[in-house]
Amino acid sequence: MNNTEHFGKLTERMQAFREEVLDAKPYIDAQRAVLATEAYKENQNQPRVMVRALMLQKILEGMSIYIDDKSLIAGNQATKNKNAPIFPEYTMEFVMNELDLFEKRDGDVFYITEETKEQLREIAPFWENNNLRARGEALLPEEVDVFMETGVFGMEGKLNAGDAHLAVNYQRILSDGLKGYEKRVKELRAALDFTDPESIDKNVFYKAVLTVIEAVRDFAQRYSKLAKELADKETDAKRKEELLQMSKICAKVPYEPANSFREAVQSVWFIQLILQIESNGHSLSYGRFDQYMYPYYMKDINEGKITKEDALELLTCLWIKTLTINKVRSQSHTLSSAGSPMYQNVTIGGQTTDKKDAVNELSFVVLQSVAQTRLTQPNLTVRYHANIDKHFFDECIEVMKLGFGMPALNNDEIIIPSFINWGVKEEDAYNYSAIGCVETAVPGKWGYRCTGMSYINFPRVLLCAMNNGVDLTSKKRFTKGYGYFTEMETYEDLLAAWDKTVREMTRYSVIVENAIDKASERDVPDVLCSALTEDCIGRGKTIKEGGAVYDFISGLQVGIANMADSLAAIKKLVYEEKKITKQQLWDAILDNFQSPENKKIQEMLIEEAPKYGN
Repeated sequence: MNNTEHFGKLTERMQAFREEVLDAKPYIDAQRAVLATEAYKENQNQPRVMVRALMLQKILEGMSIYIDDKSLIAGNQATKNKNAPIFPEYTMEFVMNELDLFEKRDGDVFYITEETKEQLREIAPFWENNNLRARGEALLPEEVDVFMETGVFGMEGKLNAGDAHLAVNYQRILSDGLKGYEKRVKELRAALDFTDPESIDKNVFYKAVLTVIEAVRDFAQRYSKLAKELADKETDAKRKEELLQMSKICAKVPYEPANSFREAVQSVWFIQLILQIESNGHSLSYGRFDQYMYPYYMKDINEGKITKEDALELLTCLWIKTLTINKVRSQSHTLSSAGSPMYQNVTIGGQTTDKKDAVNELSFVVLQSVAQTRLTQPNLTVRYHANIDKHFFDECIEVMKLGFGMPALNNDEIIIPSFINWGVKEEDAYNYSAIGCVETAVPGKWGYRCTGMSYINFPRVLLCAMNNGVDLTSKKRFTKGYGYFTEMETYEDLLAAWDKTVREMTRYSVIVENAIDKASERDVPDVLCSALTEDCIGRGKTIKEGGAVYDFISGLQVGIANMADSLAAIKKLVYEEKKITKQQLWDAILDNFQSPENKKIQEMLIEEAPKYGN
């Protein structure tokens, strides 16, 4: 039996829906940008957090909605599947510069109509020097000018983007509904003492949260009404029944708590979707999906309200809908991250907070659903540990054999102690999930400040350390001089120069990240995302103001393995075996290994040196 047969096939309509979405041509979509511009113009007297709430409300009230004829859940990000909305409050610069180039790109091609171009040209003047990118750049001190000019810190995706790299508290959303959040906010707001100056800001934040909760409820009601209208016209009895059921569910969730598996899936999708309408961050993840969805699944199975096959089709529909989310990045950004990755991660497996194997019946269904859809979204991560269910782990291997790069594996026995060492409570550490490509976090309690904003390029910094603090690419001085490689007598001398250089560069990266973080905090606070992250409501602060329980800040480094390989090669071939002299290696680097002699040196470095991971 081949692996495809092992996991079964998509239902006929999900297969058709999958192909439909994959074949959809992605267009640049101006609708969100136009509505956001109107909201900003109408509310210029309001505090920024309130502007953001009123903006989301306006978008959810005014945007086009539709229900795909093959879909079992409702909710769309743009006017068509896979269209990319524009977020002018972050930046309009690359959008306007590339207006006529989107269709000519090497990768991540987007189509754009003349009408869309005109809509964007119309709103662009309002956003000139009036968005996150402009304000972030204005906050940067002169001390880091050289790094901004030379592009040594890769900030392209950070000053252009909002919150994500987290999973909100889906378990609580399902159990309490937004109604539960609303009740808590009203109680906290009523208890404010306005003689305390902090209460002024808290009051505005609470008012903003109440505005977005109402907006989300009304948005879901729009789909409820639409589903009913479609049902009234539907001639197929089975589809009519599905649409009526969808109408009933959308009238209820996510405002009310979910009571069934279908309600839970629709509720989760609405939140996942709306968070990505609110803000253009990526890596917004589903958290420990098999854990918080399991009670709803088993209740419906035991009561005979749903079969495993029904649940499987519903999940494959959810993953196809997940693929409809799209984001346009600048041309320069796509050079390092082509393929329009959104990194919406689903985590299954792992351990319960009382340290037992967490694999359950739904874990298998999620695995099967991802195997059937075989899509680039969502990313699937399996948490594994010594006592993981053997049959489940074997099934994970079978999915890997399908060859689409999933699931990724996260090792509980490394990650959990690491979290605890950093001060994360044990029960939270045992509840971690994947929240992007490789990052991990505590779902519902983690703020987005810790996935680095400056991207220190380690190999480039190593070359700088070998060149007395002067960058080889731009020929500009980055750090103090700690010596020339050709004069470093021992490998320890090189390591010492590297250590001092990287510490100095890290200091500059912190300055850059502080500026971006401050600009984001002041300019684009995400109200719904903050409300659904513990304990922003309790603290009366947004995520960027420090509202999350875990507000870690960390940098991000690239090329770490390349640098390790480089140091290993230098240590062995230059300092230990002396097969290459320091001068020979340095000349080869300056020549970029182009001459026949230097090509031989490159071959030695590649073939004879130990490698990271060996």
